[in-house]
Amino acid sequence: MASTRRELTSLIEQGVIPPGQVTRALQASGLYPSNRAWAGFVDRLLLWLGGLALAFAVLFFIAYNWAEMGRWLRFGMVQAAMALAVGLAIWPKASPMVQRVALTSAILLVGVLLSLFGQVYQTGADPWQLFFTWAVLTLPWVWVARYELLWVLWLGLMNLAIGLYFRTWGGPFGVLASSDAALWGLFGVNTLVLIIWEWGACYRGWPRQWAPRLLAVGSGAPMTLLVVTLIADVGLVWSPVLAIYPLWLAALYSIYRYWRPELFMIAGGCISALTVTTLLLARLLLWEGDWQEGSLLLITIAVLAMGAGAVIWLKRLHRELAE
Repeated sequence: MASTRRELTSLIEQGVIPPGQVTRALQASGLYPSNRAWAGFVDRLLLWLGGLALAFAVLFFIAYNWAEMGRWLRFGMVQAAMALAVGLAIWPKASPMVQRVALTSAILLVGVLLSLFGQVYQTGADPWQLFFTWAVLTLPWVWVARYELLWVLWLGLMNLAIGLYFRTWGGPFGVLASSDAALWGLFGVNTLVLIIWEWGACYRGWPRQWAPRLLAVGSGAPMTLLVVTLIADVGLVWSPVLAIYPLWLAALYSIYRYWRPELFMIAGGCISALTVTTLLLARLLLWEGDWQEGSLLLITIAVLAMGAGAVIWLKRLHRELAE
């Protein structure tokens, strides 16, 4: 797509394509969406918005009429909506998109049912147990559907469960604080899932669209926060994160530069490195050193220089990958 856009731009600049034929050339190249493509996009968008709105409408209706409704009516409404969504998802005459929307709504209604159960019977369960049970109960549906959006939704539930669990109980044997344990847990799970997804995309034909990028963000954000927390709290003292962070950056660059070129992943690594470097400069020059106006100017110049250098390098890398 990028090479097609570049070639078309070059032809327009050279005058090979007359100005009056630019729109037609864009349509023929596939870079300019047709009216039919826009209609299909709007149709899918309205379908998804309608399905999600109906699922959340059940929740808001019960919450608004809580005092007027008995427990059996509350459970009956949620279960009836869930049964309707599941029935539509397995209806053979429904289109695949309708089935996916219905199954997504059913998965959301499982969460509504679990939260309703906890509210009615006051189970006293921790929040992480809600999301973990939600993920466990919906795993068979996600597995059968084999739809990447549902897998990402399921992984989001697991991330919430893991994060809330470690924030409640801390790390194993009390080694890590609750906040650090939550970040380590999210980093480990998302990195492992990213590796599995890349393996599946390479050998099993799994889709490589936006899901691996989202998983990479889920892996990189906790690791960056771990380094930022270390620098902000205690400075550059020995910690396992100081050894793992450079290895993570090196692995990110090696994999997505040579094995599977992906500019988004490398750009995310640049943002992480710029964030950590900027905070480190701020600690050395402002917190531990003598505060001066020149220190702020130096940090500003460093940020501008690093940002400009990263942009120039990424643009050059983009041209190399597009060739």
